[in-house]
Amino acid sequence: MADNYRRVFTIEVDGRPAATFEVKTVSEAQSLLKESWLREDLASLKSGGVPLLAPNAKMSVRPATVDEIVIFGRGARTAKPSDDVLLIYLVQLDGPR
Repeated sequence: MADNYRRVFTIEVDGRPAATFEVKTVSEAQSLLKESWLREDLASLKSGGVPLLAPNAKMSVRPATVDEIVIFGRGARTAKPSDDVLLIYLVQLDGPR
């Protein structure tokens, strides 16, 4: 049963919470930040007309707060099933995704 235990983490961009996701370990969460697809995805999205990830922005990961876990849970219940990492954004995104 412990093998199925997963934790919710938050990606921060320049110290601001941007998205949540779920993985098993802290090292998995940290390694996600090294993925080029994540950087490209965040750079392509805008909130309030501003890209979520500017070219020189610093990304970090931390355990999600209780409120962020609730937001992740709500988003996960309505998301389409997938084997990919599910990102639930904590900011209002501009336009259709």
